[in-house]
Amino acid sequence: MAHRIDRINESVARELTEILRNVKDPRVSGAFISITGVDVSADLSFAKIYYSVLGPHDPKLKKGLESASGYIRGELASRLNMRTTPKLSFFPDDTAERAMKISDMLKNIEYSSSTEDNDE
Repeated sequence: MAHRIDRINESVARELTEILRNVKDPRVSGAFISITGVDVSADLSFAKIYYSVLGPHDPKLKKGLESASGYIRGELASRLNMRTTPKLSFFPDDTAERAMKISDMLKNIEYSSSTEDNDE
């Protein structure tokens, strides 16, 4: 069963990438959105969509995605051969930003410890 859900997650993510390019809402069409993950529930009734945006994060983007979710869900239904189309919930994914902050902190630690070693 887990393999089936993984395939569905991948299919939904692939199709969402294509569908988001055609959304007419200016809050969505003006942003470069990447789908970073999809988590469809076991009964296929809900899907959590994780996305990231290239550039500054606009809080209006999530509202735009939520208002376009009916259109997006309809497009998913027509593209995927599923008995039911899940209800979509969108969540910003800030994993890349957190990774950059951690990397910067680690570099600062390395830099501070190397300068302390040189002082001795």
